[in-house]
Amino acid sequence: MPQKRKKEPASAKRTQQEALFENAGVVVEQPIIDTLEKNFMPYAMSIILSRAIPEIDGFKPSHRKLLYTMYKMGLLNGGRTKSANVVGQTMKLNPHGDIPIYETMVRLSRGYEVLLHPYVDSKGNFGKAYSRDMAYAASRYTEVKLDAISAELFRDIDKDTVDFVDNYDNTMKEPSLLPVTFPSVLTNSNVGIAVGMASSICSFNLAELCEAAIALMKNPQTPIEDILKAPDFSGGGYLIYNRSEIDKVYQTGRGSFRIRSRYQFDKSNNCIEITEIPPTTTVEAIMDKVVDLVKSGKIREISDMRDETDLSGLKLTIDLKRGVDPDKLMQKLCRLTPLEDAFSCNFNVLINGTPRVMGVYGLLEEWISFRQNAVHRRVSFDLKKMSEKLHLLKGLEKILLDIDKAVRIVRETEQESDVVPNLMIGFGIDQIQAEYVAEIRLRHLNREYILKRTAEISELEEQIAELQGILEDPKKIRNIIAKELRDVAKKFGKPRRTLILYADQQQEEEPLEEIPDYAVRLFFTREGYFKKITPLSLRLSGEHKLKEGDIIVQDVESSNAAELLFFTNMGQVYKCRACEFDDTKASVMGDYLPARLSMDEGELPVYMAVTKEYNGYMLFAFENGKAAKIEMSAYMTKTRRKKLTGAYSDKSPLIASVYLDEDQDMVFLSAGRVIVAHSSLITVKTTRESQGLQVMQLKKNAKLEKMLPLKDGMFENPQKYRPKNIPSMGSLLKQEDIGEQMTL
Repeated sequence: MPQKRKKEPASAKRTQQEALFENAGVVVEQPIIDTLEKNFMPYAMSIILSRAIPEIDGFKPSHRKLLYTMYKMGLLNGGRTKSANVVGQTMKLNPHGDIPIYETMVRLSRGYEVLLHPYVDSKGNFGKAYSRDMAYAASRYTEVKLDAISAELFRDIDKDTVDFVDNYDNTMKEPSLLPVTFPSVLTNSNVGIAVGMASSICSFNLAELCEAAIALMKNPQTPIEDILKAPDFSGGGYLIYNRSEIDKVYQTGRGSFRIRSRYQFDKSNNCIEITEIPPTTTVEAIMDKVVDLVKSGKIREISDMRDETDLSGLKLTIDLKRGVDPDKLMQKLCRLTPLEDAFSCNFNVLINGTPRVMGVYGLLEEWISFRQNAVHRRVSFDLKKMSEKLHLLKGLEKILLDIDKAVRIVRETEQESDVVPNLMIGFGIDQIQAEYVAEIRLRHLNREYILKRTAEISELEEQIAELQGILEDPKKIRNIIAKELRDVAKKFGKPRRTLILYADQQQEEEPLEEIPDYAVRLFFTREGYFKKITPLSLRLSGEHKLKEGDIIVQDVESSNAAELLFFTNMGQVYKCRACEFDDTKASVMGDYLPARLSMDEGELPVYMAVTKEYNGYMLFAFENGKAAKIEMSAYMTKTRRKKLTGAYSDKSPLIASVYLDEDQDMVFLSAGRVIVAHSSLITVKTTRESQGLQVMQLKKNAKLEKMLPLKDGMFENPQKYRPKNIPSMGSLLKQEDIGEQMTL
C-alpha cells in the first residue's frame, strides 16, 4: 500500500509564501553580458536557425513542414482538399498557429503569383503578390493540392536520402531537409528577416539554372554568366542589365539590380496599359506615388489613372492628355515612381546549421555537394536492400537441391523452435536464410516457384555490381544528378518571364523635362505668402488680397522656368521652381510657403532669390556688422534636392539678404550711422556657412540694423557716406537726407 503524504502544517505553508515574496520589489543587479547570453542569444539563434533563414534545399522550416504534411496526406496525386484540412494537419509539425501556416501556404500557391514555380496548386482566392489590398480568402473557402513539380522535392525521400528528426512533441518524424532534385534554393525568390541578419534571394530561370549546375559539375571553372544570364521573376518586367553588378551578385551574393515595368500604348484610346511591375512594389504604391506627383504639379501629362486588374491579370491604365509622348512619359514615371525599382540581394543561407552569405557559384557548389550526398545515400540504400534480397535468394537456391529433404526436416522436427536450427544444419545456411525458407508457404514448395525466384539472382548480382561501381566513382553520381536535372528542365522548364534590357537598348541620357516658359510676376510677402501671376492677369486684376497686417516685400519680374530659393529664419534654404506653383490672381491670398514647402515648426521664409543659371552672389548681413558674400553656385545641386541646411552662418542673427546678379553699391545702417560700400570690397566665400567680413564697426551694445541696395534719390550726395576702407564706423546721417525720400 502506498504511504499517504502527511499534511504540511499551516505555518510551513506561510513560510514558503513568505520566501516567494521575500525579494518582491527588490532590484537585483545582473550583468548585461549574462542577460544577453541567457535570454537574448538563445532567442536570436532560434530565429536564425528555425524560422527566417532558408537552408540549402531552398526552404524555411515552415515551408518544409507544410509541404511534407501535404505529401503525407497524399495530395501529390488525386484531387484537392480544403486548405483548412491541411492547416490542421500541419499543426502536428508546426505549433505556431493556423494563421501563420495558412499565410505560408498562400505564398507557396499558384494563385498568389509570387513564385516562378509554385509548389501548391490552388483553387479559390489567394490574393495577389502585386496588390496590397487584394486579400486572400479564409482557409475554409480555398482548396489545395501539391503541384506537379513538388514530386521532385520528395523523390526517394523514403530511401534514407535525408535525415529525419522528431517533431516538437516527439510523436512524429519529419525531414530535416528535402532531397530536391534541382537547385530550388535559387529557383524561387525567398526573403526573411532574422535577428541581426536577413536573407533576400532572387529567383532564376529553372532551365538555365539546371544547365548551369550541369556545366559546373563538368568544370568548376565554367563562367556560368553565359548560361545563367540574369535573375528571372514571376512578375516579368525588364531587368536593366549591368554586367559588373551581376558578376558581383554571382560571386559574393550581395548587390542589386533594377527591374522596370512593362507597358504597351493603346493608340485608339490614347492610354498606357502597364501589365508587369517590379516584384518589390504593388499597384497601390505606384498609384499613390503618381497621384502625389500629379497633385504637386510634377506630372502634368496624365488625365486619369485606374486599376483595371481582373481575372486575366494585372492591368494599370493611365489616360494621357492630347499630344503626350507615351515613351517619354514612361521614362519620367520610371524615374520618379516605383515603376522602376531595385531588388537588393543578400544570399544568406544556412549551411550545416551555420548562416553563410554566398554567391550563385557558392550556392550551386553547395547544392551539388548536398545532392551528391543524397544520391550516395539513395544508392547505398538500394544496394543494402538488394544485397539482403540476394542473400535470401541464395539460401532459397540451396533448398532447390533437395526440396524433399527440407520438407522432411520440418516434418520430423518435434519442436517448432528447432526448425530453423535444423534447416541451418541440413543445408549449411545462416539464420536469416533459414527463417526465410521456414516462412515459405506449402503451396510454394514446388520447383517452378523456386526456379522463378532464383532466376533473379544473376540479375541482382549485376545490379549490385553496378551500384557498387556508382558508389566508388563520384563521376557516375554526378552523371545521375545531371540526368535528373535534364529531366526536370525538360519537364518543368519555361521561357524567361523577365526580359533583359541591355545598355545599348535604352537611352543613356534622361530626357529633359519640358517646362512651359512664359513671363510671370512673382510676389513674396512678409508673412510668407507667395503668388505667381501672369502680366495679363495682373493688368486685369485689382488690389492684392493680403492677410491683415501683411505687406509685399518682394516683387520680381521673371519667367515660369525660373528657380526659386526661399531662405528661412533657421539658416535653411528651400528650393523649388516657379512652374511648380499654379498661376493665380491678385485677388487671392496665394500659397503659404511654410505649409507648401513642408518647413519645420516655427520656420518662416525671410527672402526669395530668383535665378535661372545660378550666376551672381547671395549677400548676407548680420547684427554683428559682418557681411558674407556667397557664390550662388554653392546652392546648385546635381539632384533635385528640396532642402539645404546651413544656407548661411548662424553665429549672429541675420538682418538682411540680397541676391546680386553683379556687384553694386550697398547701404549699411546702424544707430544713425551710414556706410555706402561697393559689394566688390567684400570677398567671395566658397562655404555657405562663412561668417563673412566685418563691414561696419559698431559701438558698444549697437547692432547692424539694415542693409539694402543703393538706389537713385536715396541720398543727395552718397559720396559723403563712402569710407576709404572697410570696416568703418560710418558717417552720421545728414539732416538733408532725413525725410520721406529716406526709405531705410
